[in-house]
Amino acid sequence: MRIGFLRRKNHTTASFRVILLGFLGLILLGALILTLPLCSRDGTATSFPDALFTSVSAACVTGLVVQDTATHWSVWGQLVILILIQIGGLGVITVALTFFRLWGRRISLAQRNMMQQSISAPQVGGIVRRAGFILRGSVCIELCGALLLLPVFARDFGFAKGLWYSAFHSVSAFCNAGFDLMGVREKYSSLTGYGSDLLVNTVIMLLIIIGGIGFLVWEDLRENRFRFRRLRLHTKLVLVTSALLILIPAALNFLLEYRELPLKERILGSLFQSVTTRTAGFNTTDLTKMSEPGILQMIGLMLIGGSPGSTAGGMKTTTAAVLFLAGVTVFRRRDDVECFRRRIGQDVIRNAGTILFLYLMLFSVGSAILSRVEGLPLLTCMFETSSAVGTVGLTLGITPGLHQSSRIILMVLMFLGRVGALTLVYALLPGGKNPPGRKPLDTVTVG
Repeated sequence: MRIGFLRRKNHTTASFRVILLGFLGLILLGALILTLPLCSRDGTATSFPDALFTSVSAACVTGLVVQDTATHWSVWGQLVILILIQIGGLGVITVALTFFRLWGRRISLAQRNMMQQSISAPQVGGIVRRAGFILRGSVCIELCGALLLLPVFARDFGFAKGLWYSAFHSVSAFCNAGFDLMGVREKYSSLTGYGSDLLVNTVIMLLIIIGGIGFLVWEDLRENRFRFRRLRLHTKLVLVTSALLILIPAALNFLLEYRELPLKERILGSLFQSVTTRTAGFNTTDLTKMSEPGILQMIGLMLIGGSPGSTAGGMKTTTAAVLFLAGVTVFRRRDDVECFRRRIGQDVIRNAGTILFLYLMLFSVGSAILSRVEGLPLLTCMFETSSAVGTVGLTLGITPGLHQSSRIILMVLMFLGRVGALTLVYALLPGGKNPPGRKPLDTVTVG
């Protein structure tokens, strides 16, 4: 029994290492391809640092850019970026092993374990079937999104270009990437030209939400036909927390921001910015006009991010929910953390606390270094680093002008934000053996 436990632990550690190496390999390959003259609009080779930053941002579904996607990259370059977004959003391991399956290759137990870790599945059983469901569902959702966006983009750019724009923005929104092709109107303008367009706002928001709630939630909703009482605790937490993190910030945005806009644009802008801030990276309003409280609110939302096993990054909605429930339990002086008539295990609470600590450490250290190196206000640097570590892609406009050292910091944060800080720790540090006995219990005063 002990030997079997050690083998499972070794398999898990190896899985985390393969996930890390898979993302690193994808990023490096994408960067090398993007340096080719074929990928730039003017036919000249792109510098490797710029190509690497773009590849990291695309593979980690972030959206921060140092070159405008529409004006710098050719159609081939944009296609490479789109492929990186798609693979990065669904997971390198999931995509690779699914293709192996299509080619008739048998998926070993170790490979199934890697796939389980990649999509945060609760168990190995049925993992290949689950991966097929994820791929089929993703393609169908992205196709529907592209078809819904087509009338608007075909009207504005012609049918052929509108078709490409519809597909690109549908995949980018579903994968919570935030890359856009609207630089043909104004560089780095994102979707600000569609702030009053109900169709574009609605479709993009739905794609972001569906991609960000997680594949495990999809499956649970399909199996239980949206009957809330029969859903797993994980699904209930994701749905309730996501709804609160959309509606409450949207109401605050409406009351405190965008007061100069007409009512329709104010409502759409408030709701859209609340949805996109938690890892999508699109914007329909000028972020530089946000108040400091509004920027702080966005920083918090970016750090939380989407849900586990989704195309989104960040600490995850369930992490925030578990920590909030743990705080409520302390205030109520109870022993067990409970939610929806279920008890949450202590290991889950410890993991949530560790994740919070790691993300806050990465965020604060990155912000301080960026502010020191660039000589920029700390709040501005906090916004940029939270956008990177949360794999959001929103920016106050400083990323293209950063020094190379600051760009490296953002690339590291994007990578860690996508693969997960705990994944890096588990991959690099060997798992320790539990001691044969427990040490004497003592007390420590906190607070």
